[in-house]
Amino acid sequence: MATVMAATAAERAVLEEEFRWLLHDEVHAVLKQLQDILKEASLRFTLPGSGTEGPAKQENFILGSCGTDQVKGVLTLQGDALSQAVSPPALRRPPCLFHPTLACQDVNLKMPRNNQLLHFAFREDKQWKLQQIQDARNHVSQAIYLLTSRDESYQFKTGAEVLKLMDAVMLQLTRARNRLTTPATLTLPEIAASGLTRMFAPALPSDLLVNVYINLNKLCLTVYQLHALQPNSTKNFRPAGGAVLHSPGAMFEWGSQRLEVSHVHKVECVIPWLNDALVYFTVSLQLCQQLKDKISVFSSYWSYRPF
Repeated sequence: MATVMAATAAERAVLEEEFRWLLHDEVHAVLKQLQDILKEASLRFTLPGSGTEGPAKQENFILGSCGTDQVKGVLTLQGDALSQAVSPPALRRPPCLFHPTLACQDVNLKMPRNNQLLHFAFREDKQWKLQQIQDARNHVSQAIYLLTSRDESYQFKTGAEVLKLMDAVMLQLTRARNRLTTPATLTLPEIAASGLTRMFAPALPSDLLVNVYINLNKLCLTVYQLHALQPNSTKNFRPAGGAVLHSPGAMFEWGSQRLEVSHVHKVECVIPWLNDALVYFTVSLQLCQQLKDKISVFSSYWSYRPF
């Protein structure tokens, strides 16, 4: 019995020493690794040329679909927003500089009914904030702040303290990732009231709605063609609920009119640096979870929780 107790005490001493090393050394090594990764992620949200030296440079993206040529467009992205729209020949003009925003450079829409070609772009004084990117960047900044709040001289006293920090960092990273991977569901009246449709020159026809959003690493542009339901229509009017992408046949009421979606056109393009950011989020979350697992495994060796 004495031999068993001695072995148990020796094992406990070894585990306690390993746990102290984990708290004092490995935790800070992981925190430093996380900081480096998230700083790289944060840089992806800052376009080349941005900073104190002047406005951010523009990135032009050509939107299209392999399944249809009904809609084609060029959007200019500056950080987290869309800004001024111009037609492709006008791209040769000196670029207009904005704060980080999205600009609709040029959209061409071929109307199915009569093959009429509509051309529209953002007004020169308009830009559209992509709140998804702004929110994701803010969550990354908050995660970095949490990590840097414990410098290398800080001594973690308990495992619970580390777990609490990792949970807080993971919450911010999960929110950042979700803002890019989970676009907001909007009703058609909410899209109509968003103001985006009223930013174009020439003004959009009253039977068109436009929505722009981020989905994973893609910038998506959706154009809804509408037709008014006649007061004597025999259709059963059922207003559509919220959705990321509404289908033809969706109905809604706007003002004094009842409207139905007749055609939906969606075009998109990949934003490479958003893909990089998503990879950084995934790697960081994995590192956080691995550290949590290492901390938690020590609890299985004691009936009480020494951390």
